[in-house]
Amino acid sequence: MRANRKPLVIQGARQVGKTWLMREFGRREYERTAYLSFADIPQASQIFEGSYQVENIIQGIGLLSGTEIQAENTLIVLDEIQECERALNALKYLRENAPHYHIMAAGSLLGVAVRQRQMSFPVGQVDFLNLRPLSFCEFLSALGDNQLLSVMQGGNGSLLGIAHDKLVARLKEYLYVGGMPEVVATYAATRDFAEARRLQLQIIQGYENDFAKYTASRDVPRIHAVWNSIPHQLAKENRKFVYKHLGVGARAREYENAVEWLIICGLLYRVCRVSKPGIPLGAYESPSAFKLYALDCGLLGALSRLEARCLVQGSAVFEEFKGALTEQYVLQELLCSTDWTLAYWEPESGTAEVDFVAQVGNVVIPIEVKAGVNLRARSLASYRTRYSPPCALRTSLAKYEQNGDLYNIPLYALSQVPQLLRNSLFSQCK
Repeated sequence: MRANRKPLVIQGARQVGKTWLMREFGRREYERTAYLSFADIPQASQIFEGSYQVENIIQGIGLLSGTEIQAENTLIVLDEIQECERALNALKYLRENAPHYHIMAAGSLLGVAVRQRQMSFPVGQVDFLNLRPLSFCEFLSALGDNQLLSVMQGGNGSLLGIAHDKLVARLKEYLYVGGMPEVVATYAATRDFAEARRLQLQIIQGYENDFAKYTASRDVPRIHAVWNSIPHQLAKENRKFVYKHLGVGARAREYENAVEWLIICGLLYRVCRVSKPGIPLGAYESPSAFKLYALDCGLLGALSRLEARCLVQGSAVFEEFKGALTEQYVLQELLCSTDWTLAYWEPESGTAEVDFVAQVGNVVIPIEVKAGVNLRARSLASYRTRYSPPCALRTSLAKYEQNGDLYNIPLYALSQVPQLLRNSLFSQCK
């Protein structure tokens, strides 16, 4: 462990597994865990009243958690820390005056609390970890498909060819079940799509309850309108988010805060348009032109009432919302497996569109998403003619294929692209 370590703050939407991860990490790596939830124990906030005396704070945490805290072998976990501003601020003093203690904190709506309550935040005094839904690889692991996972991660072309149909079948299941930990665990135990859908709807209901609990009453209808519009917005031929589709006379200035609230909560992810793939990519983004994707493909399917029968109808599940469900999956995989800056490309003329462009080091790589096995991609061809990228990626249901500097990556193997880059498959992109 680093001698100059800081308290670690885990961020992420509700139900992505933050509490389980912290407690499991404590169980595996420490002799004891002092767990304290500000949502479950109201008097926990009293520990941080008055001056920030480190020993008093540590003693109070130990008392309420029922744990004798020893710096060398105890993990301190402060959960739902957004409920206590002074506890959040205390992380700074703990880091400065008691760096020998091992501290983790989490807050499902931490970003919202900091913004809306104008809470002070210990900038520079903590490290961050963003937790997302389970990836497809983690889904395979949860289902016990370790052999399939090994073949996919091994990158052997002939073995991948043999396992192709099985991997596509599992990917269909993942698009429906998604990556929310409780849903995946239940599906792994029961293989029951109906039960998975029931849990997804419960999670969605919990999110919608938060709309009213953590926002002003006047903002709740607008947040609901944005949230409920996502399946419809992504089903359009042009998936750009359009405010006027939220209702008659709807305008951007009336709904911008609702969009931001959902993004800060981690329930939506924004991908902005670039008309030119320059470096750094973020400098070329158009803030007024963007797509909004959901947190999880399974939750998106539940919001749209996607039926399980799509799983057995060929590639129907990949083509739902005109392929938007597949785009949702691709975005999730890229967010889980890379730290790339992502956008989508559309020229000013609006005559073409590449689903994603990614800044990888000092180059921009186009990524075309195909919902089936038809590999025709006129927009990608137009992009390559204009900008001559060192390589281009196309991901689809087809098997791996290389044609010059254009690579077709099976959808199920998308998480392996960074490894392929490191292994010099795309060495010209480095």
